[in-house]
Parts: sequence; C-alpha cells; structure tokens
Amino acid sequence: MSAMDVFWAAPPVARTITAAAVLLSVPTWMGLINPYYVVFVRERIFTLTSIPQLWRIITPFLLTGPKFGLLMDPYFLYTYGSQLETEATRFTQPGDFFIYLVFVAVIILLLGGFYLGGVLLLNPLTLALAYTYAQENPNRQLSYFIVTFSAKWLPYAMLAMTLVTATPQEAMLQGTGLIAAHAYDFVTRIWPQYGGGSRLLTTPQAVQRFFAKPGGTAQSRGAGTAFAARPAAAANVPQQQTGSTGGWASGFSGGNAWGVRGSGRRLGGE
Repeated sequence: MSAMDVFWAAPPVARTITAAAVLLSVPTWMGLINPYYVVFVRERIFTLTSIPQLWRIITPFLLTGPKFGLLMDPYFLYTYGSQLETEATRFTQPGDFFIYLVFVAVIILLLGGFYLGGVLLLNPLTLALAYTYAQENPNRQLSYFIVTFSAKWLPYAMLAMTLVTATPQEAMLQGTGLIAAHAYDFVTRIWPQYGGGSRLLTTPQAVQRFFAKPGGTAQSRGAGTAFAARPAAAANVPQQQTGSTGGWASGFSGGNAWGVRGSGRRLGGE
C-alpha cells in the first residue's frame, strides 16, 4: 500500500486538519512564511482601513509550535482526532465530528483569541480533543511521555506540562480548549439528559449529506469495517421504508436493509 493509499484511508476530517497543519507549519518555521501573517491578530481581521485578513480565523488553529512542536503537535492532533472521528459514541452521524470541531474552535477563538489575546490556538484545540477523548475512554491506560495513567487524567496532565514548561498565561490559553470541549458536552449531552431540555446543537442536514458515505463503500469504525447500504434505485429488488435513521455508527447511509423481507416459502415446500 502506497503512502497516498494510507492517507486517503485515514479519517477525512482528522487527516485534512493534520495535513493542513504540517503544510502550513513546516514552511513557516523554515522561514519561508512570516509567522506574523498567519497568527491571530484581531485588528487585521476587523479593520476598515485595509482588506480584512479572514484567513487568520483558521490558520492559528493549524500553526504548530517550532522545533519539537513540529512533531508532537500534528501527532496529538491526528491521534486524538482520528480516534474520536472513528470510535466516539457521541459522533454517530456523518459530519458530527466536523461540527464538534467548528463549535470548540469558535469558543476557543472567543475566549483564547479575543479575551486572552492568544495568537496560536492549536494547543487549546488539541486539549479539547484530549478532553473529549478522555470522556470517551476514561479508564483506558495510556502513557504521556514517561508516566502511565488512566485517560481521564490526560487533559489535566497536558495542562500541568504546559504550566511547567511554558508560562501560566500559556496554560490559561490552553485551558480554553477544556472549557470549549465541556461546553460542547453540555449542549449535546448534559443538558438534554440531566437538565430536561432539548439538544442545543445538531448537525445540519447539508453537512450530513456532504460527509455521508456513498452506497457500497467501506466505513472503518472501532468495531470493524461496515459497508453503506446500496441505494434502492441501484438494487433490482423492491425495498420498504423503515424507521431507521441509518446512523454513521452502523455504517449505513440509507434505509435499513434488514427490514426488507421476501415472500418466503413454506417449510418442506418446493
């Protein structure tokens, strides 16, 4: 299998943001791109004296740290992102993980970019992914550098490492990712289940259609490989409408094929 085959087989959202982070960060820290032009500077976005530099809303989430950060930041981004995209029970519909990223990025941008004045926002995004990963796998044992512990402690270990190796201000900025991930958990799980309210954030149908797998293609999930059902028009047998939503967790994008029954035959008959 070639390198491109491996790339295209990876989860689409995780591979895209990781590749974008590498393609932006490597030339930036090699001196080919001035970092000033890709970090978050709100005065360059909201301005009436020049053309708004709208790319600064996205690029701060893709620029890694220099040196060691060029290796570790994409690694953590892909590791936690791909596992959430393919295994998380809360992301069952096509596009759920994408909407999660957009939601936490907006919160981080408001708290970390506007309020705290942060210019690099990839670390908060990575911490948000780690927090949600820890919620999905609280008792999984993992190693963080030389220490082994349960995954539920992972985001706090990452915060502590930043506090020790960087500054309290950097730790505060990174902590906005934890707040953003918890906010997503509140509006999608805590409030509907324990507050008696309705789910406050859902994936739009247009996004679901964009990320839906074509009929008959494989979808890798934590429990194995599932295949999307063929569209009814492509099949030469009549099909019935069922009440199944065909969620992404099951790998089916259309009607539930198990709900289709033939005419049957009597036991012992022709």
